[in-house]
Amino acid sequence: MTAYDDAVQRYFAAWNAAPEELDKAVAAAFSDDATYTDPLADVRGHEQLAAAISGARQQFPGFVFRPAGAVDGHHALVRFGWELVAPDGSAPVAGSDVAALTDDGRISSVSGFLDRVPAA
Repeated sequence: MTAYDDAVQRYFAAWNAAPEELDKAVAAAFSDDATYTDPLADVRGHEQLAAAISGARQQFPGFVFRPAGAVDGHHALVRFGWELVAPDGSAPVAGSDVAALTDDGRISSVSGFLDRVPAA
């Protein structure tokens, strides 16, 4: 497994963490002052990251984030696709993210894009 794959695996572990494990998973995946920006969120630091993840999980109870496609990286950048999968196996939400990594392999920033969202 490459450093890119490892970072992405920890990223998904944070997004899928149970509430009691969320703080630990966020700390393992993200640097202390990491930023996360997508069309719906713009947060910094572990506390705000955990709140954003909790909010998404509350909005989509029972759903799981999973990787979609291959992980690609160069230098300190990694990009990957993802899907938000419902209990019935459908994936109504999908996106792609680009993350910058620190020297220790944690994520220092994420720029997220929503590629598929449910119709309002």
